[in-house]
Amino acid sequence: MASSLTCAGIVWAFLSFLCAAASCVGFFMPYWLWGSQLEKSVSFGTFRRCSYPVRDESLQMMVMVEECGRYASFQAIPSAEWRICTVVTGLGCGLLLLVALTALMGCCVSELISRTVGRVAGGIQFLGGKCSCGQGMGM
Repeated sequence: MASSLTCAGIVWAFLSFLCAAASCVGFFMPYWLWGSQLEKSVSFGTFRRCSYPVRDESLQMMVMVEECGRYASFQAIPSAEWRICTVVTGLGCGLLLLVALTALMGCCVSELISRTVGRVAGGIQFLGGKCSCGQGMGM
């Protein structure tokens, strides 16, 4: 197999893939924040949560649902800021995956990645990293 990458480019491609995978796993896991509520351990991420309170109308009180799941809809995410965080972080993870998979393809296909494509990919990767870490766009 011919490669369009140097040795440093091949290392960059594999590290990019590992970082993109770690970012995506972190995005999908509901363990961003931990705490307790109603004497139960709770955790949540941008669009998933574990052990959350709901109002039981038959008992007329709050009870804890001890399971993990997504919010029922995008609008069910607690605040506008949290929804923006979900979108920006998701876009960042998507950009990181796009660059990582393109770089991995460059390991197998000759003349796929030129110097200009590498620089553009690095810029996209920088933007994706800023978004997936919550640092992008003034956050």
